Amino acid sequence: MNEKKAFQDLVSAASPRRHCYGCGADNVRGLNIKSYWDGDEAVCRWTPQPFHSSGPSDSLNGGVAATLIDCHSVYTAVATAYKLEGRQIGEGNDIDYATAKLTVTYLKRTPMDTTLELRSKVVKKGNRSIVVETVLRAHGEECVRGEVVAVRVGPAT
Repeated sequence: MNEKKAFQDLVSAASPRRHCYGCGADNVRGLNIKSYWDGDEAVCRWTPQPFHSSGPSDSLNGGVAATLIDCHSVYTAVATAYKLEGRQIGEGNDIDYATAKLTVTYLKRTPMDTTLELRSKVVKKGNRSIVVETVLRAHGEECVRGEVVAVRVGPAT
């Protein structure tokens, strides 16, 4: 597997996923997250900008936090599916997943003055679904926790 390139940069140029606000490599106004394998976890490091704040300018907007968790988790599901099929991301027919359920728990405010780290792990694999748990940390402290049920869309291979 090519672990040096971000999952988002490996999907085919024809994939609609490339235009997503949170994770689309081709969306110049999006969050442009980058996800990589770190053992059996997927990791994303992302730095907020001032316009990502909530009411208090030193705290991350909750919707942005949820989008980060959603997109990183779905890409973890996509990358996992490719791995299960013994293919590199983007090789052969596209594999795509969509969010069927997103649960977000806000544990404490997420500060804006640091690079945030998201870590995801697959906790359940079904026939057409993958459940991913993700933790968002700032300064090493857990701020937000999420779970995504991602469902495979399009034909199964």
